[in-house]
Amino acid sequence: MKNKKVIIQDWGLTDYKEAWDRQESLFAETVRLKTHIRNQQVAVLAGAEEPEEQIITPNYLIFCEHPHVYTLGKSGKAEHLLLDDAGLEAKQADYYPINRGGDITYHGPGQIVSYPILDLDNFFTDIHLYLRTLEEAVIITLAHYGLTAGRYPGYTGVWFDADNENARKICAMGVRCSRWVTMHGLAFNVNPDLDYFKNIVPCGIDDKAVTSMQQELGRTVDIHEVKQILIHHISVLFGMEIVE
Repeated sequence: MKNKKVIIQDWGLTDYKEAWDRQESLFAETVRLKTHIRNQQVAVLAGAEEPEEQIITPNYLIFCEHPHVYTLGKSGKAEHLLLDDAGLEAKQADYYPINRGGDITYHGPGQIVSYPILDLDNFFTDIHLYLRTLEEAVIITLAHYGLTAGRYPGYTGVWFDADNENARKICAMGVRCSRWVTMHGLAFNVNPDLDYFKNIVPCGIDDKAVTSMQQELGRTVDIHEVKQILIHHISVLFGMEIVE
């Protein structure tokens, strides 16, 4: 039985480590439930009675912002952080090597961070399609503001002018997936302080710029409004039933 219901949670401005721990807890519980469901299915095939109550796995779509922090994915290089401990302290920024894919990125106020914790068995079991669908939701959201964005072949995320020397990234992605349950997700630059990206080699790419909606539009953007538009497009593209 597929569960298309998705619980929306907005954690507001949350310390990165706290958010990571909360993600891990929801992720682990979803994986535990999947294991239990499959064990029940095996038992029924072996002749056991059907359980009286059918268990389904939950889905979550989490949003938050973080205080200044740099995170390094499993395939990243530590030297892509261009600050030492003293530099991090001066910038009032934290640093965490973490268990998602991808290289190094920055999170901070003014950036929409979304952590979908989904059982993809409820939607589709294709991690590449999963990433492309998240990208599409961001692309359509930007189009709402008259901004034409797209993809950069060979890279994840959302870009402007990917086909020329002015290529610049507005949304980074890095995910973890186990037993078709996802965690981590996307970082969408709305109004962040872009100077913080100068302290890293963003996503391991040293010859491309990073941008934001604020920079592209020349004005501050209502981040709450952007978030609501993004939620709408994610829900439509995945066929979700949103639960507040």
